[in-house]
Amino acid sequence: MFGSRTYQERRRALRLAFTNGLLLFPGACEAPMNYAANWYPFRQDSSFLYFWGLSEPGLFALIDVDSGAEILFGDEPTLDDEIWMGSRPSLTERAAQIGVATIKPRAELALVLGTAIRERRRLHFLPQHRAENRLFLEDLLGIRAESVGAHASPELIKAIVSLRSKKTDEEVAEIEKALSISSEMYRMALERTKPGIVEQEIVGAVEGLASARGARTSFPTIFSIHGETLHNHEHSVKMEDGQLVLFDSGIESPRYYASDVTRTFPVSGRFDERQKRVYEIVLTAQEKAISLMKPGVFFRDIHLESALVIAEGLVRLGLLRGDPRDLVESGAHALFYPHGLGHMLGLDVHDMEGLGEQFVGYDAEIQRSKQFGLAFLRMARRLEPGHVVTVEPGIYFIPALIRAWKTEKRFSGQVD
Repeated sequence: MFGSRTYQERRRALRLAFTNGLLLFPGACEAPMNYAANWYPFRQDSSFLYFWGLSEPGLFALIDVDSGAEILFGDEPTLDDEIWMGSRPSLTERAAQIGVATIKPRAELALVLGTAIRERRRLHFLPQHRAENRLFLEDLLGIRAESVGAHASPELIKAIVSLRSKKTDEEVAEIEKALSISSEMYRMALERTKPGIVEQEIVGAVEGLASARGARTSFPTIFSIHGETLHNHEHSVKMEDGQLVLFDSGIESPRYYASDVTRTFPVSGRFDERQKRVYEIVLTAQEKAISLMKPGVFFRDIHLESALVIAEGLVRLGLLRGDPRDLVESGAHALFYPHGLGHMLGLDVHDMEGLGEQFVGYDAEIQRSKQFGLAFLRMARRLEPGHVVTVEPGIYFIPALIRAWKTEKRFSGQVD
């Protein structure tokens, strides 16, 4: 975790965004894989991490805006916990590390919230991605679990997005740590990839390197010669000479900040001429997009500029026909570029996506397009100092999409 002052300042800034009410933060709990005592590796909720810093299961936290009180709810380790998991600092000691003085047993949370409900105090909480927390809130608040998201607080979402969107120097340093490990992983993959190697061998090696550096993946690794499947988690193919392989991966720094890098390279170590021409179009689009990054520019405009570079290149190749600007305006280019340029990066690899893309990537200035391809743009809003975003243009040849457009005669005059 960062120093105590970081978390105190974050909570203070959040509290100042409200005039009254309670701000509730459910932490994550353990999740079983195939039976109760066999858990997935624990990962704390990102907003809980941002404001409270503690990465243990079973914690809840509350800010009372009216009184300024900050309360951490949780239970002290038991003897059984110490037998199985080893000695741990007390909850009081851990709370002191983040500047919280008031500790209560988890069971008292129901009493505190029950009193607040009877007094008709406003309770703010975030959408919950874990079913266990939705069920817990159902018991605490009398809201059906499937309706918990509908009762989440837009005011709290917007306040947290405003804070988490702007990364401090210490947060950027954590992202750089993650990227440095990613760099090692990609160099290893380049060195070890060759004809006759099964994809899984490379995945195992690079994920092992990350583990040796004290990191873990921020999303399931994509390493496949079938890069036309955007999120392909199958790694069973033996790679052959003449093929390209797409490597899309990220890891988390020790403080849980993510990296996310995508690269495509030839299995044999050398592009053929056709592969090189396509690769260079994407590289030019990426470099163009990066050159346009600055405060005050809409990210959607940068996406469209990257799409224009791709459309120009595909016209040169003969895959598209017509004026590149017309192709981008109509959306014909999206047959080959069906996704958005990138997304915010931070404590989540798609940072804060669980709070709602309409709050993270869009705002009153700019709304989501309904056009195919452009509709998948996760981030469109005006860039500000402190934003950290990925820049991931691509050209994909997706058989199912090509067949569908051909059957529909969609853009038949513009697509060869």
